[in-house]
Amino acid sequence: MSGAVPWNEARAQEIIAAHLGLEGPALPILHALQEEFGYVPEAAVPQLAKALNVSRAEMHGVVSFYHDFRREPAGRHVLKLCRAEACQSLGSEKIARDFLERLKLEWGQTTNDGSLTVEAVYCLGLCAHSPSALYDGEPIGWVDAEKLDEIAAEAQSS
Repeated sequence: MSGAVPWNEARAQEIIAAHLGLEGPALPILHALQEEFGYVPEAAVPQLAKALNVSRAEMHGVVSFYHDFRREPAGRHVLKLCRAEACQSLGSEKIARDFLERLKLEWGQTTNDGSLTVEAVYCLGLCAHSPSALYDGEPIGWVDAEKLDEIAAEAQSS
């Protein structure tokens, strides 16, 4: 998340304005906000609702419905663990649950040192390499406890 910048209302308004002409602009705007700030700040919800002429509740619903949108900044590194059926069939749920327990985290949380955020993702298209994950956008196949512990250690050291 090294590219994220601190929340800035004026910059958010520029991002919103740049995407308003698109058909169905809500999701592209949300993605652009998260790309810029590393998350979708709560302060962006009323700003976006006003620009799209929808209620704050509707906009909040969109943000909270999609798993890709974070409500707070992520750690320096992001690990997304696949929870889709192919990965589940090869033990991903237990591997993930044990890993989260070792880190003392729940899904979507960040380690106390800010080094790693662990998120769920529902299919990476790496089914032949299940269980699978993405670490800072890089695919990883055949994930096991040892690989996850190596990733956590690497995240902490960098």
